[in-house]
Amino acid sequence: MAQYPLFRHPSDNEPEESRGKWKDGPVELKNPHIQKMDEDVLYHLALSNKSHDLKEMFHDVKFVCFGGSPTRMQKFVAFMAKELQFKIPAGMTLQNISHGSDRYVLYKVGPVLSVSHGMGIPSLSIVFHEVLKLLHHAGCTDVKMFRLGTSGGLALDPGTVVISEAAVDGLLRPYMEIATLGMILQHPAFLDKELNEELHAIADDLGFTSVIGKTMCTYDFYEGQARLDGAFCDFNEEDKMSFLKRIHDRGIKNIEMESLCFAAMAYRARVKSAVLCCTIIDRLKGDQITASHETLEEWQERPQKIISRYIQKQLGMIK
Repeated sequence: MAQYPLFRHPSDNEPEESRGKWKDGPVELKNPHIQKMDEDVLYHLALSNKSHDLKEMFHDVKFVCFGGSPTRMQKFVAFMAKELQFKIPAGMTLQNISHGSDRYVLYKVGPVLSVSHGMGIPSLSIVFHEVLKLLHHAGCTDVKMFRLGTSGGLALDPGTVVISEAAVDGLLRPYMEIATLGMILQHPAFLDKELNEELHAIADDLGFTSVIGKTMCTYDFYEGQARLDGAFCDFNEEDKMSFLKRIHDRGIKNIEMESLCFAAMAYRARVKSAVLCCTIIDRLKGDQITASHETLEEWQERPQKIISRYIQKQLGMIK
């Protein structure tokens, strides 16, 4: 069988001391074709740099918060409106800016964007491309990006917030592979260490249990995460436990489905980013999520509260 050539992204060849060097300033696109286009349609956000004044609408954005569920991100932006003391005119509500599309939601309150990304790497990849282009066309500077979500933990009490120090794939490789023009390109998935440490300290201040560690990102929810309760399963309980214990011994704290893409794309754009996921189950003890709806809601709010406190600090609202 013919082998496709394998390439690493050029940034993966950078010396170790240069990694994690994030760029402040304007959000840049590594695509020269964009500047030659008469119109750049952000199709899945129902926006365009020709039909909308993106600079007027978004120039002040400093923080972009992603989450899987549209409802969760709608609740998050309402929460941020209160936290930032953002006054909504009487009789009005925060509107989904991307209401012309049924793929994602996009809300804005002050310098904060709240974006849903759906489930899994393909869905996140699409909206990440378009949000980056939106930020570029709007002339945004010094932007930070966050993924807020849930995950399965390993030897952690449910409710623990995992702050990802690195994202790896199902083979524990710290890069995302993309098939491009018949080749496999590997994009490293690094996250900002200093930002992680700031968020970890905030979690402690808020009284939340949190850890910094590696996150394994898989391409599906069942077999890729060693679950026994999917429609298909080619392994047994002993195989599953052996695998989970092995990856735990390799520093994996949690498992989810988006961190690898999020980290890789943010690193390519050199935008400072962080991934905070609350664990809702200890996978070493079971596969099915049994916590009550009320408990799950409280756990899911923990990453949001950490990011809210961080944003308030950055804006000088609190010390």
